[in-house]
Amino acid sequence: MRNQDTGNTTHFGFKQVAKEEKAKRVRGVFDSVAGQYDLMNDLMSLGIHRIWKVLAVELSAVRPGERVLDLAGGTGDLAALLQRRVGENGQVILADINAQMLSTGRNRLIDKGLATVRYAQVNAECLPFADNRFDCICIAFGLRNVTDKEAALRSMYRVLKPGGRVIILEFSHPTDKLTEKVYDFYSFNLLPKMGKWVANDEESYRYLAESIRMHPRQEPLKQMMEAAGLERCHYFNMTQGIVAVHRGYKF
Repeated sequence: MRNQDTGNTTHFGFKQVAKEEKAKRVRGVFDSVAGQYDLMNDLMSLGIHRIWKVLAVELSAVRPGERVLDLAGGTGDLAALLQRRVGENGQVILADINAQMLSTGRNRLIDKGLATVRYAQVNAECLPFADNRFDCICIAFGLRNVTDKEAALRSMYRVLKPGGRVIILEFSHPTDKLTEKVYDFYSFNLLPKMGKWVANDEESYRYLAESIRMHPRQEPLKQMMEAAGLERCHYFNMTQGIVAVHRGYKF
């Protein structure tokens, strides 16, 4: 199920809402789930989300000394992996539009001793950074919550250095019918109940399941990246396409 956005409305899960309202609703969802976000991620994916993130960082080919933007970085899992790769001479900026998630991520990374990570509260659609600033931009499980994905991709392209790359780790579309049926049953029957039992928030997790279905599939997202100016775009399916890593370069 994928509703088409109109001039003044966009999707919030399976609902159509005014575009200016979506950001407020998404903020409410993540304000609600921030405290239990990591626990729920482990439960929802049986811990596999950690493997997906490690593989995404491997595909980023981030090297020591590089400058990296972890966009929609949430509680900092990806930022921690990236900081260890760039080392003391590199820089990672953990950025998120949601102040509660950003605060949670900052506290977690400081507790891990990663004091060199920097933080910025930003809107992915209009990044407040100079042109050609970052060697790599990573966004994990965040693009589907952005209202104007095309604007976000163009903004990423602008702040990416020539030779830099964008890495998008996101839930996608299963590549076989059996996985699709099992995944649909899990997403719409079990996931909201888990949210109710563990986080006392069934509706937020129902939205998260719906937002996955509304996100562009693998090939359309690749085409959106190309339309934003990125080249040599490719995607890598993981876990039968339940998630995919998209990678594109700026030349």
